[in-house]
Amino acid sequence: MRILLAIDSFKGCLSSAEAERAVCLGVKQSLPDAQVVSVLMSDGGEGMLEAFAAAMQATLVTTVVHDPLMRPITAHYGITDGGTAIIEMAQASGLALLQATERNPLKATSYGTGELIADALRRGCKRLIVGLGGSATVDGGRGMLEALGVRCFNNEIDSTHSLLAGRDLNVTIASDVRNPLCGRDGAAAVFGPQKGATPSMVDQLEHKMKHWADITARAVGHDYRNTPGAGAAGGLGFALLAYMNANMQSGIDLLMDLIDFDRLLDGCDLVVTGEGSADRQTLMGKLPSGILQRASSHGIPTILIAGRVSDRPALLNAGFAEVNCINPTDSPLSECMQPNIARQRLTDWAQTFLSHH
Repeated sequence: MRILLAIDSFKGCLSSAEAERAVCLGVKQSLPDAQVVSVLMSDGGEGMLEAFAAAMQATLVTTVVHDPLMRPITAHYGITDGGTAIIEMAQASGLALLQATERNPLKATSYGTGELIADALRRGCKRLIVGLGGSATVDGGRGMLEALGVRCFNNEIDSTHSLLAGRDLNVTIASDVRNPLCGRDGAAAVFGPQKGATPSMVDQLEHKMKHWADITARAVGHDYRNTPGAGAAGGLGFALLAYMNANMQSGIDLLMDLIDFDRLLDGCDLVVTGEGSADRQTLMGKLPSGILQRASSHGIPTILIAGRVSDRPALLNAGFAEVNCINPTDSPLSECMQPNIARQRLTDWAQTFLSHH
């Protein structure tokens, strides 16, 4: 039996690699002769650097940047032999870098992400793949641009002396978020509350984003505020689109193409995918949905596992062969989020599932 593991990180608990190792252990306990293929996965959010660096055989670079509250931290990005930089914005500007009491998108900045990009440009990189996800910010990417030397005034923007001036860059955004910058589906309204914004703060952020979109449109000659994905990562997508002429791709599709996922599916009997919490939103371009589409096109059944499951009928109707929650229904979240417990439950699930199939 050949089983392909393509599991996303369980956010705040296990990385993709950790989750897959735990499942693999359970598979081997139940079916010692099974052939298990593990693929590090990310749709551009948490774990993006690890997954893309492995797929592209990139070297990790360590540098000191600033976190969302402008405190010095050590962060990483990847560089390939061909001069492509792999930037995971959460490394420098991620929500996970802040304590719950520190979350405030009126103060948080994407400056550190700009510092990662600046370091890559100084090393001669001409292509960037930027993974958006898990950000603490709703600054429209202004902080990132300032770190690159773009001068942002109240009513005008000057990039003539920035690191972007005169450079011919190829920038790809790895993200599955399609939200615009402004409006009820925009960065402030949808993502602001997740990052600590109160209703009054959401109103302030929305005003800031509209003003930022206005002065950017004057500066670059085109209004990107309604471009799908402009609202990703608190508007960092908007800045990359407007100031770096980026193209946006589905993070999971990009990764699957890089690793030739269709070839890995050859001869597989089963695909196991998963994430920390599975629900109706899983079907809106998230990683397990992308895995399901590819596997289904090859006629291979796909099992979805998660730490929390809701909307199971919708997930089954979408085509998952089974949808399994690894945690007992009465388990408190604090218990489920403990890495050792999550690992053991993934192993137990795999062993039990295969022994009954």
